[in-house]
Amino acid sequence: MRILHAIHDFLPRHRAGSELYAYELCRALAAEHDVTVLCADFDPSRPHGRVDWRVHDGLPVVEVVNNWPASSFEETYRPPLVNDRIGRVLHAVQPHVVHVHNLQNLSFDLPRLARARGASVVATLHDYTLVCPSGGQRIHRAEQHLCDVIDTERCARCFPESPVAAHIAWGRIAARAHAPRVLGRLWRSVRRYPRLTRRLQTTIRRQPPFRVTRQDIDRRLDAARAVFDDVDLFVAPSRSIGSEFERLGVEPQKIKVSDYGVVPLPRGERPQRTGPLRIGYVGTIVWHKGVHVLVDAVRGLSPSAYTLSVFGNPDTFADYSAALRARAAGLPVRFEGPFDRTNAADVYSQIDVLVVPSLWLENSPLVVHEAFQAGIPVVGARIGGIAELVADGRTGLLFEPGSTPGLLAALRDLVEHPERLGALSEHVRSMSRAKSIGEDALEWSAIYANLAARRRGRPA
Repeated sequence: MRILHAIHDFLPRHRAGSELYAYELCRALAAEHDVTVLCADFDPSRPHGRVDWRVHDGLPVVEVVNNWPASSFEETYRPPLVNDRIGRVLHAVQPHVVHVHNLQNLSFDLPRLARARGASVVATLHDYTLVCPSGGQRIHRAEQHLCDVIDTERCARCFPESPVAAHIAWGRIAARAHAPRVLGRLWRSVRRYPRLTRRLQTTIRRQPPFRVTRQDIDRRLDAARAVFDDVDLFVAPSRSIGSEFERLGVEPQKIKVSDYGVVPLPRGERPQRTGPLRIGYVGTIVWHKGVHVLVDAVRGLSPSAYTLSVFGNPDTFADYSAALRARAAGLPVRFEGPFDRTNAADVYSQIDVLVVPSLWLENSPLVVHEAFQAGIPVVGARIGGIAELVADGRTGLLFEPGSTPGLLAALRDLVEHPERLGALSEHVRSMSRAKSIGEDALEWSAIYANLAARRRGRPA
């Protein structure tokens, strides 16, 4: 079968959880199917709407440049030129199935365009970008608010403060620029200098490209519900995100709960801890992941009792990373930078416990699966899919999201009672292994075949 996977951005420039999962799944599926990846990228050094065909690690990748030169809010989720490029890609690839991972940077119209060409459409629910225009985390950072419900009036206040709005403003500048290559280099440089980033974003937000009203958000939600209708099946990696989308309007029979497949990591014997507790954070260094909560919590421990290693790219959100470094000054905290995923086992060998201090409704974090494969317990926020994966008191400890005292208490318990860490580790090692990416690919192949057969009007 010809399968087109659609995602907001892709490797090698973008390496967060959904991109890594899509990459591994596509590689596994490519053994049996013709797999192509459709993605987008924001790059002011290239013209908006340019389409580049490339190959990444044997996978054909079609990358559409979307520089967000939107003249209205609707064009942020239905960009006309990107729609045209999507149509051309669908014509060229002729997929039997389109597998959507994320429509951010692409278009809400993609499922409808795919169905019009006879393709079935499935989607993995990685986050909430369909219903949250400010990035998909359902958090209003300026007001420190977790959006339990979609309040469109709050969304209208939140959007102008979001990184998405800054992208749009920058994209409009890029559209008028006479030296796009210079502008592209400036964009990449700006992200590395936090003070310059803050000044630029402040300037951009004082002059927003257009006003966003509650009615605009309502119309976007209506467009999201149209996407719900155009997708044949949603797969939710956690019960949490599946239930949320059911509450948001997806028909229950259209949602299948099935966790991510993972690439196996070696699980060696871990020696009894004798020195300081080695705490680790692995992932994107961004505010909604709550890394600042972790840094504030370890401040309450004796500096001789622990080390904290933070693994992640500091340039992705340089402003936040710089603030974290300042916050951690004088503490035994090391910022280890990004790492190649082929070295993931080595990263986990350097820590005794993984902390996942997320503030948003996490789905099914891949880092939790990786830690468990490596035999490492997890201290995680009791939110979203984290609480489904971590059995409190058996494979890790849970604390209330955003609670510095709660996280400190959990870590202090492990510092003062090393035997507790040993018991948690033993429970983790006794767990059955997670579903492999190969098994996941077999499940998806069966889903594709069933939907394609239904589309042709024949039983699978």
